[in-house]
Amino acid sequence: MIRGTLSALAIVAAAVPASGQSISERLNDYPTEARADYVFGCMATNGQSRAALGKCACSIDVIASILPYDKYVQAETVLSLQQVGGEQTAMFKSAAVPRTMVADLRRAQAEAEMLCF
Repeated sequence: MIRGTLSALAIVAAAVPASGQSISERLNDYPTEARADYVFGCMATNGQSRAALGKCACSIDVIASILPYDKYVQAETVLSLQQVGGEQTAMFKSAAVPRTMVADLRRAQAEAEMLCF
């Protein structure tokens, strides 16, 4: 009985990160402004309809469930830097870490597209 309780406590402790955020807080760590910005951009691409609103809202919710907000911001920053020309931004196009960040975002976006569109 004690061993089972200790195992359950270990699982719960592992699920709560050192920052003290609960699982629901981690799944909802995207600010409303960031979610709205994504939905506005998505609707501009997919049509200004009620159906597009639902699909775009679904999409950012799926992305948020896969990718923590700080990782989302980092990947979006790398994407914007990749669009700038010049030697100073070349490392954002060729280095492994930025490529991995963008790949993680692209995978989350692909998952969202499959589930929501």
